[in-house]
Amino acid sequence: MRSVHAVVLSLLLLSLSACALLPDRDPLNINVVGFEPLQSQDMEVRFAVKIRVQNPNESAINYNGVALDLSVNGQPLASGVSDQSGSIARFSETVLTVPVSVSAFSVLRQTLGLSQTQTLNNLPYVLRGKLAGGLFGTMRFTDSGKLSLPGSTVGTW
Repeated sequence: MRSVHAVVLSLLLLSLSACALLPDRDPLNINVVGFEPLQSQDMEVRFAVKIRVQNPNESAINYNGVALDLSVNGQPLASGVSDQSGSIARFSETVLTVPVSVSAFSVLRQTLGLSQTQTLNNLPYVLRGKLAGGLFGTMRFTDSGKLSLPGSTVGTW
């Protein structure tokens, strides 16, 4: 019975010490820097989201995939993935471009939501995503802010 307790205690101490080996990283700084239209198909709209990714850490971040989810006005609007890979050097930044799709149903949902708010200015958005980097290297991020559509200074629905 004592040997079982000794094994359990040893495994517990080993697992706690393994957590100390994981890197302590600061979160990435993400900013949306632009949107570009892409060729669409049937009932969907496609565009490229450009995000600036800043690495405030003392070690490089290697990634092998990017995923994004964009919500506007509290409703899901677009999502996209890219299998691009690369590295963001320590205390450095890069701009990544990720193609995203907006379905006709998302546009309809947004239109109904806008009819309730009656304005196109200061629409809140939330961008969630991740840089895939293997088992312990995946970095999740969130960016949020207000979106004003071009030409909407006094526009209402």
